[in-house]
Amino acid sequence: MTASTLTPPLEFDSPETVLNALRGRGLRVSTARRLVVHSLFAAECPVSAEEIATGLGGRATPVDLTSVYRNLEKLEEIGVVRHVHAGHAPGRYVLSGAGEREYLACDRCGVLIEADSRDLDRVRAEVRSRFGLEPRFTHFPIVGQCGGCAGAGGRR
Repeated sequence: MTASTLTPPLEFDSPETVLNALRGRGLRVSTARRLVVHSLFAAECPVSAEEIATGLGGRATPVDLTSVYRNLEKLEEIGVVRHVHAGHAPGRYVLSGAGEREYLACDRCGVLIEADSRDLDRVRAEVRSRFGLEPRFTHFPIVGQCGGCAGAGGRR
């Protein structure tokens, strides 16, 4: 099982803030690293390394996939991004500057839905009460079928 990193998130509000934080830690800001950071800011939701490498459907500059993975690993290590495992889909990456996010994922179509953590408090309380476990849905979301897939009888 993959363990989520517990590095506290960096506080940032722009690509330049992240790049300055990298420089402040003595890390080189290569072209590939700069492009990955800008891609993460351009993304409207958690994205896979492959989506970043291919340029987010024209919203960003394409980058070599190996460089994307290497940079995402470093960015996660220092608290800039978190990754989420959404069902059978590849891991997805999201900026961590806005705080921890929790998710629900459709295991048919792959949609990832961000949930306000307060909306999951009753679920969390039930799991805590019945099993003695304090659940988090940040790294591994709650998985099921979205309304569209469930309404289609799972025939997508």
